[in-house]
Amino acid sequence: MPVFEHATKQLHLKLVYYGPGMGGKTTNLEFLHANSRPEMRGKLISLATESERTLFFDLLPVDLGAYRGYSVRLHLCTVPGQIALDATRRMILQNVDGVVFVVDSQPLALDANVESIRNLEENLALQGDDPARKPLTVQYNKRDLPGSLSVPELREALGVPAGVAEVEACARLGWGVASTLKATVKQCLQLIGNPASRPEGRSPSILPGVRASMFPGGRPTALEVRLPAPPRVPGGIRHVPVRAREGRLESEPAPAAKARIA
Repeated sequence: MPVFEHATKQLHLKLVYYGPGMGGKTTNLEFLHANSRPEMRGKLISLATESERTLFFDLLPVDLGAYRGYSVRLHLCTVPGQIALDATRRMILQNVDGVVFVVDSQPLALDANVESIRNLEENLALQGDDPARKPLTVQYNKRDLPGSLSVPELREALGVPAGVAEVEACARLGWGVASTLKATVKQCLQLIGNPASRPEGRSPSILPGVRASMFPGGRPTALEVRLPAPPRVPGGIRHVPVRAREGRLESEPAPAAKARIA
């Protein structure tokens, strides 16, 4: 839920990077932090677990400029990839405005990708958010690695239809990282309209339509969330059962250009 501060003309957005363990969530945030102006970023806070780190920091990106007279401040977070830390994931997801789902393009990570994207929907629903109405960007990471699955294969396995923002990336080299952030922020801002007309404090951050559930046959009854039903729009994420795959496909090369965020 975005936070509006009318006295200081500031708009706060919370973006969460979600995905399987070691998929590149931490690398995304480290690149964004390292390539931002020191005076425009907060301290990079790291909470270490046994095999992974959870990162937090605030960012006031200069290149985004002002939005209708309001400066946009981003609160960026990652979630731990291990399923054993699911309670931590849910805590970090509270009051989220937009989600970046970081896909590990390696064949051996396919099942973990599917498990993680279904877990994302479960956790959003458990906290009272409708997963089908949250701004979402899917980042296909590790496109530089030989043998990576093709984007069409990953898209089919995860059930990502046309209309959902998608970005190919190599977070290790920095390409695709800035584009992912900007695509997510753009979706969030499109929902806000005129910030001056919003009440002080938090406001809901939901899309005006619904996407299909990632659960085959619909969302489980225990996770049913009742929200006002807006007109349905095409698009969304629907889980497609993973098919057995043999062999590996060569990934297409992408330009390794770094882009400064501010």
